[in-house]
This record gives sequence, structure tokens and C-alpha cells, in this order.
Amino acid sequence: MHKEKKIERPKLIIGLVIDQMRWDFLYRYYDHYGNGGFKRLMHHGYNCQHTMIDYLPANTGPGHTCIYTGSVPSIHGIAGNDFYDVIDRRSRYCVADSTVHQVDDSNNGPSFSPRNLLATTVTDELKLATNMRSKVFGIAIKDRGGILPAGHLANAAYWYNDKKGTFTTSTYYADRSPEWLKAFNNRKVADSFTKQNWNLLYPEKDYYQSTQDAVSNYEKGFPGEKTPSFPHITDTLADTDRHSILKSMPQGNDMTLAMAKACIEGEQLGQRGESDFLCVSLSSTDYLGHQFGPNSMETEDMYLRLDQSIAAFLNYLDNAIGKGQYLLFLTADHGVAHNANFLLDNDVPAGIPSPYTLGNLNDYLAGIYKQNKIVDTILNYQLYLNKPLIATANLDIEKIKGSIRDWCNKKPQATSIAYVVDMEHMDRSPLPEPIYTLVVNGYNRLRSGDMEIIMNPGWYDYGGKQTGTTHGTWNPYDTHIPLIWYGWHVPKGETDATVHMTDIAPTVAALLHIQMPNGCIGKVIPFEQNENNNKSRD
Repeated sequence: MHKEKKIERPKLIIGLVIDQMRWDFLYRYYDHYGNGGFKRLMHHGYNCQHTMIDYLPANTGPGHTCIYTGSVPSIHGIAGNDFYDVIDRRSRYCVADSTVHQVDDSNNGPSFSPRNLLATTVTDELKLATNMRSKVFGIAIKDRGGILPAGHLANAAYWYNDKKGTFTTSTYYADRSPEWLKAFNNRKVADSFTKQNWNLLYPEKDYYQSTQDAVSNYEKGFPGEKTPSFPHITDTLADTDRHSILKSMPQGNDMTLAMAKACIEGEQLGQRGESDFLCVSLSSTDYLGHQFGPNSMETEDMYLRLDQSIAAFLNYLDNAIGKGQYLLFLTADHGVAHNANFLLDNDVPAGIPSPYTLGNLNDYLAGIYKQNKIVDTILNYQLYLNKPLIATANLDIEKIKGSIRDWCNKKPQATSIAYVVDMEHMDRSPLPEPIYTLVVNGYNRLRSGDMEIIMNPGWYDYGGKQTGTTHGTWNPYDTHIPLIWYGWHVPKGETDATVHMTDIAPTVAALLHIQMPNGCIGKVIPFEQNENNNKSRD
């Protein structure tokens, strides 16, 4: 057989997703970043400055899925971190799988897999393109952050067990943990990190991008703390408490990157003559952001420490894989809103709605239609109607939808709600772009609701919580994400042209000369060099 030249590909592809990293965090803390982390990627990679999410809701499960499928919930099926199964009429966690159990778990309880994902990922396509010779792994503190990127054909996905302070996987991938993972867990990395406590990296006066420490109506401290302030003492807590708190500490990112290095070495990734793919998601930024909000010293310190951790990881890759021999992209699954009380205190319109509960809505509808529980649930700002009850009672579903709109137009709901969308008749809703397209792309007929509530800017539903913050809406603070390409065959440069989260997977596929994922709707991003810009940034 005639021997052809091998297709040129990088030794290793690394997808680095920073959970809840809003685009502006690249610049908000820029002055205190070193030269080896974010700045190295920005100055020597290709920076897509205006990268937008294509769908709703802007949450972790759909975000990680979109990055790697190039698709949207309407197609790939991950309609939320949790979504309501319209056929079975029950809530389902996006990676829940009762047919598998956690490896090395004597209880054999249900665990997780990618089976709810309806499309292939670019990692799946790499496996298919190399006849399964490539290795693919996903690593994150969050199970969904490791599982969904790695896809259906992954060698394994690993996530953090905060009950034990170890990384684990499920029997979807293997019956037992590999020896290198056992060795990593035996090092008790979580214990060593939590015993370090958490204090500020720099003097407090240098944190000029944050509010003063411990603003109690914006932030929520760790368990046992009297105030949400530095230093955060963890070394005296019980193991189970420390293992859980680690998820919200900078050390959680360090532990995840240490696990990534252990996987590279244990599986010899990028060193076997085939292109391998490592999907790494840093979850601690999200856990912390929900608790303290984006204006806290904790968040600023998290990113300054993360900058150093990324610098160390890039240096590791230079030595282990070789400069120019790996392809890396850095992005986020979604952004984050300012704490509404912070905005109100600074005279910016915002708010946290008085809980417009399912019970209140059903009581209102019962008063009109003489039937209880007409709405099954409210999830991801979506309302799911009890269609079997509506049919049995011979009620007019269009009149019910009209009554729901009327309820949303009454106080206190009306203060926070901008639009109420009939998901089966979206064209009847006066939605401007891009909101209309985001709603369409997020609608999966078997996993999405019958009506969707669109909040006013600055408003969000966080279960009535006043501290911390959340995400999930159409607004730029939730949907404008960073995207930087670096390494193998990536020129220096940047673009202000709008690109989309769905464009990431087809761009990776084009660079690797493989088929794009089977549900992909994105486009390949052209890397155009800007010499003047490069010179000014070097």
C-alpha cells in the first residue's frame, strides 16, 4: 500500500472553559495580570473580542454543550442544567443516568453520563476521524462540565466528589478507576489545598476593582463565618465541609489543573503519535460568583490567582507537549449579572423579583378555571402547562395562556417582566433581535416550556436570594463571553467582528480537518492577522 503523508494535526487540543467568566474580566483586572497567563494568550493568540451565546438559557450545561457541538438546545437537547421532560412530566438533570453508577462507590447509586445529549461533539468527531485512536478526556469539578464536552465516545470524564475530596467517574466509561487516578486521589490533593486557607494575594488597597470587603447585602460568606470577609479560614473545618468549600476557592482551580496534568501524564496525551483532546472546565469561578458576586474582592482575587495558575499550566504544556505543538482555546460557558442590590445602591435600574411562585400562579388560574395545578412547573424562566389536565377538563389552552399573560402583567410580577412568549407561536410575540433568535434556538419541543418569561435588564430570578448573583438571561452580561485561540497554527491577532459560541466547534474541526459535529449550525472563524495591532501589543 502506498504510504501517504499523515494529515498534520496538533499533538494535543485543550479546551479550557472558565465557568461564569464574563468577557470584560479579561480587562477588568488586566492591570494586575502577569505576562504569562491571560496576557500571554491575548498578546500571542487570536482574540475574538465579540463572542456571543446563541440561545437561552445561558447556563452551564447548555454552554458546555454548545461549545463542543456547535449547536443549540433546540437541536442538541440540553435545554438547561435541569429541564422538564414533557413526555414523562418530570424534571431531569442534564447528565443524570440511572443505568450507571459511580465507580468505586460501594452504594452503587445512580450516576452520570452523556446519554441525554442528542448530538455529537467535536471530540466525538475526532474519535471517529481517527478510528478511535485519539484519546479524549473531560475534567471538571462539576460533573456536567466534564461529561458534556467529552461527548459520547470519550475514554472518560472525571469530576469532583465533594463528599470524599477525590475525583471520580461512572461505569458509563469504565468499571474501575485507572491506576494514575487512584494515585492522584491517594495524594489527598483536596486536603492539602484546603489547609492553606485563603487570604488576599496582594494588599487590600490594590483591589480597586472591587467593593470594600464584606458587603453583607451583596455577599454570602462560607459556613461558620460571621462575616463574608478575608481571611477565609478552612483548615480547622471538618473534612466534609472543607471538601465542599474547596469548590468555591481558587484552590479548586489549582486542583482541577493538577488533575489535568495527572491525566496528561497518566494517559500519555499528545505523546503517542495521535492527536488527543483534553477538555478542562474550571468550575470554582462559578461557585464563587454565585456566592459573592462579580464586584467582590473574592472574585478579583480569584481571577488574579487564576491568571498565575494559567501561566503555570501553559509553561507545563510547553515542556510536556512542546511550544507550538498544542492547540488551546479559552472561553466561558456564560457570563454573570451584577448583584441587583449593588446596582440599586448605585442608581442603576435592577431588581430581584418578589417570588412569583408556582403556587401563586396556580391559585390565580384555579380561581378562573376551577382546576388545580394547571401549570406543572416553572423552570429556566419557562412555564410548563399540565396538558393532560387541560385536555381532560376540556379547557381552552389559548385562553389559559392569555390568563397567564394577564397574571404576568399584574403587580408585583409586571415590574420585572419585559415579555411573555408563547413558545409555540413565537412569531406573535413582539421580540426584538437578538432575543427572538435566542428564544427560538433554546426551544426544544420535548424539553422546553410552553411559555417563557423575559426579564427586564438588571433583573433576575434567584429564588429570592439577595446576596450573590446568577445568570441565564439574554443580556450581554450573561451572553458576551471571552474566546481566545492559542498555539498550533494560530496567528497573532484579534477581531471585533461578531462570532458566536456555535462557531467554536466548527473552527476546531476545520483546523483538525475532521467532520464538524452532526448538529452543528456554526461557521468557521477566519483568523485574520492584524500586524499593526500585533506590534502595539507585543
